[in-house]
Amino acid sequence: MSKSDGSGPTIQVLARAYALLDVLAAHTDPVPLKELSARTGLHPSTAHRILNDLAEGRFVERPEAGSYRLGMRLLELGNLVKARLDVREAAIGPMRELHKITHQPVNLSVRQGDEIVYIERTYSERSGMQVVRAVGGRAPLHLTSVGKLFLANDEPQRVRAYATRTGLTGHTRNSLTDLAVLERDLEKIRKTAISRDDEELELGVRCMAAGIYDDQGRLVAGLSVSAPADRLEESWLDRVKETAARISAALGHAIPT
Repeated sequence: MSKSDGSGPTIQVLARAYALLDVLAAHTDPVPLKELSARTGLHPSTAHRILNDLAEGRFVERPEAGSYRLGMRLLELGNLVKARLDVREAAIGPMRELHKITHQPVNLSVRQGDEIVYIERTYSERSGMQVVRAVGGRAPLHLTSVGKLFLANDEPQRVRAYATRTGLTGHTRNSLTDLAVLERDLEKIRKTAISRDDEELELGVRCMAAGIYDDQGRLVAGLSVSAPADRLEESWLDRVKETAARISAALGHAIPT
């Protein structure tokens, strides 16, 4: 039954979709619509309509007319979640060790669309710097050291498409808001495998970052150290790279010989 605020039908259809997915998950072979209807208690026309919508999103597949199975989109999303959970678990110990050396915030971030998302952070009050981006916080790719790692990993046309979508909006006078300047910075990152944020996101804060790779050689996260602009030490650079490499190794990444 519908509700005046519009929340009723949305919740109801989600519950029905979950029920259908649960039935499909319990079977290795495609399941006929008639059986799906019987097991969920849904009218065949209702089940058919919901399954069609799920098929549009690739959450289910129709290998043949009238039967359904789980779709590849669920595998893609599951692998994404798995990678994020695995990288956090693998990273937290090495991050704490790096923090003990630098006494500055150490951040673990992943890409989500045109932004990076902070998924873990180790820091202490002794760092003398406020937490600029809390866990769960987001920031544009081109304004952060980790974000630029991901952009450097993209094809040039994808970087240009990103610049068009976002307009390369800046946050400080140091922000890279010109595509040509950003592209030069990304080329340097590709050569050195190290990325920097020179007060581009927040005035008074600088960062250095290295990439974290999985067993397929994919860039899945970035490790960064952030510090007050006058306290970031170049001697930490090797430590950041070594720590990122340790986390990558824990994820099964093998350095090419």
